Order: sequence, then structure tokens, then C-alpha cells
Amino acid sequence: MYVIPKKLKVGVIGATGMVGQRFLSLLADHPYFDVIKLAASARSAGKSYEEALAGRWKLEEQMPAQFKDIIVENAADVSDFAKDIDFVFCAVDMKADETVALETAYAKAECPVVSNNKACRWIADVPMMIPELNPEHMDAIPLQRKRLGTNYGFVAAKPN
Repeated sequence: MYVIPKKLKVGVIGATGMVGQRFLSLLADHPYFDVIKLAASARSAGKSYEEALAGRWKLEEQMPAQFKDIIVENAADVSDFAKDIDFVFCAVDMKADETVALETAYAKAECPVVSNNKACRWIADVPMMIPELNPEHMDAIPLQRKRLGTNYGFVAAKPN
């Protein structure tokens, strides 16, 4: 008998942008991930996701109904956003140094980050994951955790 694993509770940072919207379209009704938090810039914080987008949904398919009423949080409020989730997908549109600082702050808050951003890709201990091709890159995570002083948090980048 196949046992369905417990769904991981995840957040999406940069949820109102185009890449964040794509993440949410792919994560809607996902069998392994339960998106429970959305974050964006301070101007979107405090609004429902639907209200924060206000007609800016860019994808052909409709906005998944399960996300419309989630209140968007300020991505800069790292400790609050990182509570109660297992990890985050990050798709912010910021300057590289700001992105590195934000993703590192989440990792230091013991929140693993799966980044869609290029900012951390050239940091030696940040793995750029293509699981089918380079699972050994995960070996860099203990080195990164040592550098950051974390037990659970880290940043892993994905290629575009």
C-alpha cells in the first residue's frame, strides 16, 4: 500500500510577480506542497493576493482560487514569514545584492530557500540543483550551513 507523505508547508516570496504567479499555478493542488503563505513587497502587504494583483494576473489560466484570499505578507519581515513553514520558493525581482541579503536572512532564520534568482548561483557553497543531473551538489549544503551558522536553513538555486 502506498502512503501519501505529509504535505510540506511552503511559502512563496515574490508571489505577485510573473515568476511567483507561475510558481503558484504549478503549486495549486500539489500532492506534496501546501502553500500557506505568500509574500511580496511592502506595497502588497496586508492585502489579499487577489487584491494585491488587482488585474495583474499574467497567465492564461485563471488565478487558482485557493490563493485568492491569502493575505500577502511583507517579504522583508523574515522572522514572521518564516514561522510555521518548511521552506520557501523565492522569485523576487530585486537587485542582486538585495536578493542575496534577503535569501541569506531566510536561511539564517532556519528556513530553507529554493531560489529562482541568479544572485546566489556563483556563491561557492550554494548548490545549483538539477536533481536528475547533479544530486551531489547537495553536498555543499553542510558547508553553507557552517558558514551561515544554521542547522536547517540554506539556499539552493535552480537554473533558468
